Amino acid sequence: MKIQLFQIEIIEGEVEQNESRIKALFKENLDADTEIVVIPEMWNNGYDLHHLAEKADINLTRSLPFIQGLAAKHHVDMIAGSVSNKRNDNIYNTAFAVSKTGKLLYQKDKIHLVPMLDEHLYLTGGDEVPEVFEINGIKASQIICYDLRFPEITRFPTSQGAKIIFYVAQWTTKNIDHWRTLLKARAIENCVYVIACNSVGDVNNENHVGNTYAGHSIVIDPNGNIVEEAGNQEAIITAEIDIQKVAKQQQNIPIFENLRPDVYKYAE
Repeated sequence: MKIQLFQIEIIEGEVEQNESRIKALFKENLDADTEIVVIPEMWNNGYDLHHLAEKADINLTRSLPFIQGLAAKHHVDMIAGSVSNKRNDNIYNTAFAVSKTGKLLYQKDKIHLVPMLDEHLYLTGGDEVPEVFEINGIKASQIICYDLRFPEITRFPTSQGAKIIFYVAQWTTKNIDHWRTLLKARAIENCVYVIACNSVGDVNNENHVGNTYAGHSIVIDPNGNIVEEAGNQEAIITAEIDIQKVAKQQQNIPIFENLRPDVYKYAE
């Protein structure tokens, strides 16, 4: 299966510019045989947190039709990153996925909000675990940025049969080693493909002056091997994955057969 990741710079607060950029990438860089496209977190307004009350989408009424149009026009499934999204007087960081026919496959709010970026002052965290959905005939799930740091979030969908975990992010250079290490860990400990799409460009946040979004979008196989990885500039990753490797790895290392939830403990 062929997948493309669009690692782009997201212009904060400029949804029209961001939509135009994504449209151009589809027109200029999409391969005819690509089956799934992945775009980054918060691609509509970026981390323009101070203005999200005015600029956030409203219940995906703009973002969803935009993505549905691209998916149908180019006949490709999409892991549609995430967007700032107002719902019931709260603003969420909402991830979603759309089929090549325009069907909404999945919708999920980011659970853990980044205290270092003051997300909790502007956004509301989701309260539901990531679930499994089917894309291009394959069971998968989709997780957002900071949620990567919480392995419990990934364990549930992989224990329910997800063979690919898609991560969408705006992860910074300051913690680039954490990004690469944690993504590899999620692949290895669950014996699944991890496919992660990040952004690039400056971080316009008073707590992160001089920091940048790290790029390094990456495709990792179920054994933790890097299939493809971008650098720290805008880039298109194109990768072929063999989904049969998931079953083989889980047979070789039967982690889900050996789980012992009866002895695990979690702090209240």
